[in-house]
Amino acid sequence: MKEVRLFYAPDIPRVLDLPEEEAKHILRVLRYEVGDELWITDGQGRAFRCAIAAASAKRCSVKVLSEESVQPTWHKGIHLAIAPTKNMDRMEWMVEKAVEMGVDSITFLECRNSERRNVKTERLIKVAISAMKQSHKAVLPVINEMVPFAKFVERCQIEQKFIAHCYNEADLTDEVQKRKEAETAFYALTGNEKPFLFNCIDAHAETIVCIGPEGDFSLDEVRMAEKSGFKPVSLGNNRLRTETAGLSAVEMMYIKKAVL
Repeated sequence: MKEVRLFYAPDIPRVLDLPEEEAKHILRVLRYEVGDELWITDGQGRAFRCAIAAASAKRCSVKVLSEESVQPTWHKGIHLAIAPTKNMDRMEWMVEKAVEMGVDSITFLECRNSERRNVKTERLIKVAISAMKQSHKAVLPVINEMVPFAKFVERCQIEQKFIAHCYNEADLTDEVQKRKEAETAFYALTGNEKPFLFNCIDAHAETIVCIGPEGDFSLDEVRMAEKSGFKPVSLGNNRLRTETAGLSAVEMMYIKKAVL
């Protein structure tokens, strides 16, 4: 039912007054009135059929009529770890589309070649909330703060871990290690021995894919990840921008894990 609108109130049904932003949208923009019914999610997998019980200029309270558990449309976890681009508009677009498709968490990585060293997760969470409601999902993905790459790979306990990078196997040898990383970062994927990500994903296992910055991960970061259990993978023979690579990884995980 595409006409159905979904709203977000993280504390429902414990708190029956809706968040101010949602209340304004419901009453001032959509012109809902007392007695009108609407669906509200807590972002934790539950949806509530409610009726507006009271409304004023600054307040909208509801009465819960029924509760439903909404199951995700994919198996197990879909997780993305990505180095943010300098232009945050591109990251906001990626977060929006990843949430619409289906993702459980997004973590931002601070890498050696990162163009950005901080992110404002408050704005990205708002983007995620909007995408969750628009796509009729009942689980709000976790948007994690930026974390240094070394700390992330050391602490990551997800069952199935992948790192997508542009190096060939030869680039990781001691001989090539002596070359400037600025030179090796632009090696083509032709002849790449790394397996294609889609073929490696276990549909029933928690999965995370790491995507590097525009200049790729450093050689040391790739080695560090592999020592921590991350398996190197390829996203194909096209050279992708960071946000496109991130969305491509999410799409592969979703397709492999989709509940049909």
